[in-house]
Amino acid sequence: MKNHWIEYLTGIITVKATGKGLERFLNKLLKNGMSVWNVKKHGPQAVTFQISLKNIHSLRHLVRGSGIKIEFQRRAGAPFLYKRMWKNSGFVLGLFLFLGLVLTLSNMVWGIEIKGANPATEYQIRKQLDKMDIKIGKSQFFAKELDEIQAELTNNIDAITWIGVELKGTTYHFQVVEKNEPKKKKEAGPQNLIATKKATIVTDFVESGTKRYAINEVVRKGQLLVAGKIGNEDRVKSVSAKGKVWGEVWYTTKVTVPLETTFQVFNGAEKQKIYMKLGKWSIPVWGFGKIEYKEYEEEENESNVKFFKWELPIKIVNKTYREKEIVIRGYSEKDAIEKGKEDARKDIMKRIGEDGKIKEEKILQQDIKNGKVKLNIAFTTIENIAKAQPLTQGDTE
Repeated sequence: MKNHWIEYLTGIITVKATGKGLERFLNKLLKNGMSVWNVKKHGPQAVTFQISLKNIHSLRHLVRGSGIKIEFQRRAGAPFLYKRMWKNSGFVLGLFLFLGLVLTLSNMVWGIEIKGANPATEYQIRKQLDKMDIKIGKSQFFAKELDEIQAELTNNIDAITWIGVELKGTTYHFQVVEKNEPKKKKEAGPQNLIATKKATIVTDFVESGTKRYAINEVVRKGQLLVAGKIGNEDRVKSVSAKGKVWGEVWYTTKVTVPLETTFQVFNGAEKQKIYMKLGKWSIPVWGFGKIEYKEYEEEENESNVKFFKWELPIKIVNKTYREKEIVIRGYSEKDAIEKGKEDARKDIMKRIGEDGKIKEEKILQQDIKNGKVKLNIAFTTIENIAKAQPLTQGDTE
């Protein structure tokens, strides 16, 4: 039997023919190149058969004057299926729109709850969340990750020590721990002040204790500066020596500055790609084509798709590609020397503390070789050289 599945694509009509001379009529159809199949006889003057939809016009032409009456009984095939689907398209479209609306609403922010914060701090948190575009009615797909939100809130709001961030369904929950007043420092026990390094004493400010040095005296590292004892020979009392002793200290540091430095920077160009991820498969949704940047940095964020309170096994992946470009920064010899001196100053300031200062600097040696400037610089600083040392049994005046 001939396979007529191809005719199914173009449409099939079941025809009932009645009258005299049915065999002659069927032969006439075949002689005119019309394909007829599934022929079934229903009595002496009735027969049913199937033909292709495209032959309907030819059939109407051949039946004229033949004395045969035809009746179309059944229609089948893709064209009629499509027609029925189109007839019900409103229902299908409405169903898809409903599911799309539910998915969209299930992945939007509909609540922000903040616990543990006073009204002033809560206002600051909500204001910061607005800047981060986390507000009622916004999509969760493009929101920052929870750890990023936590870090940004902690860094930008001084009133909080810690904040917990949790996303449950369509609601963000924030648990806040506010800063408390700093506790008073515990009173130190009996102690001396000793020198942390070799220096020449310049000035001082001693709150308690007995000085064991003179201004302009050179002291060595570990030498007793302020004794934690007061009184005379008859009556000696142990105290907590407190104060600052500033001394003149000398440093020598070496720095090297290349005349040319190559580094990468972002030039502001970026491209985004969005995928729908199901298990190991990723389906591109937005941002097609290759990344044309020669050098770039890739950042990837994943968001779970929710249906009401349930998480679906589908993720929305947002990839951002930021273009980098190579920049060559060059220094003249004069600029390189200044850069080296600046770097050396920064290093010295880290070592002498906030209340220290640089009194004098002098280049001892300068060498330019192989595209690099090498400097040997001497610094004279004024800094606090005193540190506490607890009194031990046997300490004397």
